[in-house]
Amino acid sequence: MQASFFEYLQGSNVAQLILCEDDKEAFLLSQVSIFKGLKTFVLPDFRAEFGDDLRAFSKELFELCKVLNAYHKENNGKILISPLSTILKKLPSKNHLKNYVISKKDTFNIGGFCDELVKLGYEFVDMVQDKGEVSIRGEIIDIFCINEELPTRILLFNEEIESIRKFDLITQKSIPIEYENLEICPFLTHFSNQNYENFKNTLENFKSNALINDINSLGFWCIDDFCDYLELDFVSIKKFDEKEWQKDLSKINTKIIPEANQYRDLRSFYNKDFFDFHQDKKITILAKNEGLFKALELDESKNIYFKKSELVLNLISNKELIISLNKKEKQKQKRKTNLIIDELKQGDFIVHEDYGVGKFLGLEMISVAGSKKEFVSIEYQNSDKLLLPVENLYLIDKYLGAGGSIPLLDRLGKTTFIKLKEKLKIKLLAIASQIVAMAAKRALIQPKTIKVDYADQAYFVSKAGFSYTEDQVKVCEEILQDFQSGKVMDRLLSGDVGFGKTEVAMNAIYPVVKSGFCVFFFAPTTLLSHQHFKTLKKRFENFEIPVFKLDRFTNSKEKKVLLEYLQREKPCVVVGTHALLNLECKNLALVVIDEEHKFGVKQKEKLKELTQNSHLLSMSATPIPRSLNQALSSIKSYSVLQTPPEDRMDVRTFVKESDDALLKEAIARELRRAGQIFYIHNHIASIEQCKKHLLELFKDLKILILHSKIDAKVQEEEMLKFENKEYDLLLSTSIIESGIDLANVNTIIVEKSDRFGMADLHQLRGRVGRSDKQGYCYFLVENKDEITQDALKRLVSLESNSFLGAGSILAYHDLEIRGGGNLLGIDQSGHIEQIGLSLYLKMLEDELHSLTKKESFEEKKIDLKLNINAFLNSELISEDRLRLELYRRLSKCQKVNEIYEIEGEIEDRFGKLDVYTKQFLSLMMIKILALGKFKIISNFEQNIQFVNFNDEKELIKARSKDDDDIIETILTYLRKMDEKQNISKDIR
Repeated sequence: MQASFFEYLQGSNVAQLILCEDDKEAFLLSQVSIFKGLKTFVLPDFRAEFGDDLRAFSKELFELCKVLNAYHKENNGKILISPLSTILKKLPSKNHLKNYVISKKDTFNIGGFCDELVKLGYEFVDMVQDKGEVSIRGEIIDIFCINEELPTRILLFNEEIESIRKFDLITQKSIPIEYENLEICPFLTHFSNQNYENFKNTLENFKSNALINDINSLGFWCIDDFCDYLELDFVSIKKFDEKEWQKDLSKINTKIIPEANQYRDLRSFYNKDFFDFHQDKKITILAKNEGLFKALELDESKNIYFKKSELVLNLISNKELIISLNKKEKQKQKRKTNLIIDELKQGDFIVHEDYGVGKFLGLEMISVAGSKKEFVSIEYQNSDKLLLPVENLYLIDKYLGAGGSIPLLDRLGKTTFIKLKEKLKIKLLAIASQIVAMAAKRALIQPKTIKVDYADQAYFVSKAGFSYTEDQVKVCEEILQDFQSGKVMDRLLSGDVGFGKTEVAMNAIYPVVKSGFCVFFFAPTTLLSHQHFKTLKKRFENFEIPVFKLDRFTNSKEKKVLLEYLQREKPCVVVGTHALLNLECKNLALVVIDEEHKFGVKQKEKLKELTQNSHLLSMSATPIPRSLNQALSSIKSYSVLQTPPEDRMDVRTFVKESDDALLKEAIARELRRAGQIFYIHNHIASIEQCKKHLLELFKDLKILILHSKIDAKVQEEEMLKFENKEYDLLLSTSIIESGIDLANVNTIIVEKSDRFGMADLHQLRGRVGRSDKQGYCYFLVENKDEITQDALKRLVSLESNSFLGAGSILAYHDLEIRGGGNLLGIDQSGHIEQIGLSLYLKMLEDELHSLTKKESFEEKKIDLKLNINAFLNSELISEDRLRLELYRRLSKCQKVNEIYEIEGEIEDRFGKLDVYTKQFLSLMMIKILALGKFKIISNFEQNIQFVNFNDEKELIKARSKDDDDIIETILTYLRKMDEKQNISKDIR
């Protein structure tokens, strides 16, 4: 393809528009035209059908406006490349995409600005997180222009613009480079007043089953004067099949770029032999840095030219070669972590470290002895209320039960919770001691010597059929280092399904078998072991590595061959379920365990025995919390795969009202491409009724029903049939087995989705789109007028964040904590149910620390009873959830400079700090400086009292009883104390 286009561009008469099939082809073509010096503009592959809810396509629409906006600004030497599905629709023209410019020189009218932004199609939100959003907080305006890669922060002073800067989405802090003006690109079109009124009418009357009728959901369909870009002079890179596209494409199919005569596309493995073979040709090597070029270790040759370039272009002719050492950059998905972490909503269950499980009621402002403070209000049994000072917010965490059940509220004033914690502490000490003892025992073992031949290993990697992600390369290196360290490896590898864990495991297996040893590969279910067996067999076929399978479907003849192999100590790989535990193998050097937490207790014990003398690699699809990873760092190594494979596409998510026409369309679309479907109906009693309804729509649909009341053995056999495509649709309750990789299932339909939590919805959506096919996810609701505003918001945010967007943080947090529980093989006992997983893990981490670092861990607390007005002012930060998040982060600070950093951030995001906010920040500094030295600091008017841990009291006096004087006096006193301590340390 690149070759044909390269030759075409050498001609004199080049078209303005080039058509291709999808994003992948558009990328390859763009590399050629950029190489030829043309200003290249690539449109996204926009595949929505008329009337679709476009929130699921927001990424493509933003890109479309951005690219066309830039294209129309350029005058000469430009070319437009577009996938066919995009160009068949009418698109915004130059007139639609006129930028709105604001400049520091001009007077600024905020009212006019807001009106203008509405007509530009921007959405007003409380915190900017995506393109096309704007947020106004007093004299600070945040806006994420469609034509920019970073959002912009504008600071006002009356009617003047004081500064225009970009800011970082993740930290929300501004970047200190000033701009003189800002060009804002419209979303779809820049409406005039009249046009906007007409548009609103059209939108209101537009018939659609979208949940929200607004410009983001349906705007594109309601603007009638877009223009047809096929009026440009165009050619297509190939012929399109009209049947497949179900459209008349005769006009397009007559203008095709001819096949290349002299050049061919080149796919090869570049090494010294390759360059020696082509030494009579001119070779241009493109690489984004010189390091890549030097790695080839080519001698200075006259025929080789290095060109620093980021392009990916590989061509060959009789006279020359153009070779690129670059790979297409995968956009790293940034997790917007530290901002709206596990948003606490009213009514959520929380766990307080001292008082147990309560219900979160929100923030309350209360006057205590004449001074105002903000508290977190928590409800306990019998409607008792606990008011927690916001500076101690770190004492609470969201409740997460082991089985997702609803907890009982604890009673205030009773010691039951304290007693429960004490009991649990003894139990945890035993668990922690066992973990540490086991690690100590393993450290003494002399492992079998594994020789790693790096050249051979590189050859094995090159035959994978795809290029590794950065994460995969890193983890493979870590494993090989473990093998050569002379110690027994104990490594946990976590990563989403389809992110290439099995490939990494095969990289570890390869040198072990080549060194003459055996490998056992455990999977918890027959289906999973069957999948792994197929993968390993295919991958190791050409490397003469025998792969066997052992589960309950293995016949006696196969078993006999395997046992002979093991008796003669021949090197091989055995994949299987817990059946493997009964095998004798003297030659075992590596054990790989997938989804270990799904094995039973007895099986886990046997696994521990088996892995005592061999290297261990455990794999899991759930991550574990960072803090737990640190606590375990001296015991287990932890690696993680976070980069999705190159051809992985985001899952298109639609939130719709349930109706038969929609079900028909969604199911038929999947069946047309020979795929399968997951259908979630979370109610066992009526699941047969649901099957009957689906069969009325499609009478030949082969449906498999699964739920918890069906025997596990039957479930497994039926799932194997489903994997062999004997069924079209799996109708089941809630969560579909997480570790299973069913690449052929690419549509999931979830009934009554408003009744699921965010984390569950994310997990369900993650079950599809595992291969290079487009995945579709439909979240259905019964009646959109009856769902709560909260559930509606939640679902719509899922629609526009097709990738792990803001909501995933919550899902990720839940997952991490569950992952932590799984890793430690926590028995799902009543203890956890009553204190929640997060506190359980925190207590276990403390025990581990005290055992491994030999230091007893006693958390020191301080009680500040100061009569000063100190809170984050709601006039400055109006959103409760943002205030709560800042309170939470401040309460977790351990150093004074962390407070200063957050102070700078608040000023940057919300404007000049008022007195109360400043005083709250000072209060947090007092807390940090006094921690470990005093247990109470209180004041009455200007008299300040400090009480230390021996109950000795010290009194000092402030200049006056004003808040600022009291704060100043305490801070000065504490800092002097700090200085004295440091001096005495130095003298010692």
